[in-house]
Amino acid sequence: MDELSERNDLTLYELTTRLIMKHNLAISRQAIAKHLSALEAAGLVNSKRKGKYRVLNFNREPLKNLLEGWID
Repeated sequence: MDELSERNDLTLYELTTRLIMKHNLAISRQAIAKHLSALEAAGLVNSKRKGKYRVLNFNREPLKNLLEGWID
């Protein structure tokens, strides 16, 4: 989520590359895709098709609602 909050419209390949290079993680695209599916089901990640690629975006709205509930 940190990487998507810094830069939206990443493909799975771009996200995987950023995680491996920037954070020195040893993780496969398939493992990241599995995590993204859970985040998408929770409404924290949105994806859309751009040509033959699926691009990913971080959805802040559920977290804003959560924070408002804690603050009120």
